[in-house]
Amino acid sequence: MEVRKLGRTGLKVSALCLGTMTFSNQADEATSFAILDKAFDAGVFFIDTADVYPLGGTYETFGNTEAIIGKWLKGRRNKVVLATKCFGQSSAFPNDVGLSRGHIMDAVDASLQRLQTDYIDLYQAHRFDSSTPVEETMRAWDDLVSSGKVRYIGVSNWRAWQIEKALGVSLAEHYVRIASVQPRYNLLFRMIEDELVPMCLDEGVGIMSYNPLAGGMLTGRYQPGDKPQAGTRFTLGGLGVGAGSMYQERYWQDATFAAVEEYRDFCESRGLNMATTAVRWVTQQPGITSAIIGASRPEQLDASLAAANAEPIGEEDLAALDQLWWSLPRRKEAR
Repeated sequence: MEVRKLGRTGLKVSALCLGTMTFSNQADEATSFAILDKAFDAGVFFIDTADVYPLGGTYETFGNTEAIIGKWLKGRRNKVVLATKCFGQSSAFPNDVGLSRGHIMDAVDASLQRLQTDYIDLYQAHRFDSSTPVEETMRAWDDLVSSGKVRYIGVSNWRAWQIEKALGVSLAEHYVRIASVQPRYNLLFRMIEDELVPMCLDEGVGIMSYNPLAGGMLTGRYQPGDKPQAGTRFTLGGLGVGAGSMYQERYWQDATFAAVEEYRDFCESRGLNMATTAVRWVTQQPGITSAIIGASRPEQLDASLAAANAEPIGEEDLAALDQLWWSLPRRKEAR
């Protein structure tokens, strides 16, 4: 497993990161342990979670994913780089959401308790909070790092200008600096290449990208004309619009199915595994530190883990794969 530095920090992470949002919903505790074991044994020591996982959960189930990881971590804590997130609405109380100082301080203590650890390697904002001054958020993060509860800070789903604004506050106030960003990125969704990737390369911000398989579309398991299958992320419920609706909005489109069929033909003509190639494509793109892979069953990790030892994709094939993205209609960015 290749090891890479996270941005300009001294923190080293595996080129593949295990995402855990299926734990306790799509995967029970025993299955989650098996997924963790398989990834760890393959050299994946970078684990990402969030305080509002599992995906498709409710107030009553939020935090269960962290609790499972906390049990598994016993005896392994110093061998794992652990990342989690805050921001999400964790209860009906108005202050239990966002990046206010109060919510950050409450959320980190709750995560530490569930994870059964006294520090978090990488603490991330799950989204940008337009209702809280960036200065308030950055000061809270700086205090967490000074206290030892958190070692590095990162963000997820932030735009380039939002990160630049936070970096400016850090420079002016001598606060801890954002180390990484976690955006959605795959062969079918490459919007981050316009501004976010160049900014990260210039500022030394690491990129740990999620959805390398486009919600499973790039594995080839879904065919044109299919209906979303029960038990997959395309049908999950949850608060608000529901996780399933969000994923259907992202990928369950005729144009996406057509692009996937082109990708299937590309891989079959070259004897390539669709999932392995999709993950390998992400890990060799400029600026990418780590690709977040996940599963609801251990065997689903096989193809993604194989990307760690796959040969780099050649220039001619990269050019052919570019056409998948350019063939898709441009529409308002889905969540």
